[in-house]
Amino acid sequence: MAESKKKLGNELYQNLGKLFYAVAMADHSVHMKEMEKLNEVVRDNWLDVDDIEDEYGSDAAFQIISVFDRLLEYEKDSDAIYEEFEAFYMDHKILFTPEIKNLAMSTSRAIAASFFGSNKSELILLGRLQLLFGK
Repeated sequence: MAESKKKLGNELYQNLGKLFYAVAMADHSVHMKEMEKLNEVVRDNWLDVDDIEDEYGSDAAFQIISVFDRLLEYEKDSDAIYEEFEAFYMDHKILFTPEIKNLAMSTSRAIAASFFGSNKSELILLGRLQLLFGK
């Protein structure tokens, strides 16, 4: 596989990690249930998307979780991180197939709903994502 495709694939997953972090952090705190939901959805849905691996030979989809964890460790701002995701999306729309967009939306919704249902700040962010994806 071409290195550039592999690199872009890894960047895609890293930016999805940013998106899911932004959704979970929209209410200014990430709850254990949101992290559990993310881990579950990555295992159940994202590992089968493609065969791209990271530099350690693990499925690149695990980048989603490692980026999420790193952002959480530094308690990054949800809006700023979402804007980083949005910029990546605008520059790399070709990577976002209908399958990736649908899975990103359903994962975001699942995270938002995992802790006492979606709150207003999470719903606003989900709305922004829907507009971005043109859904």
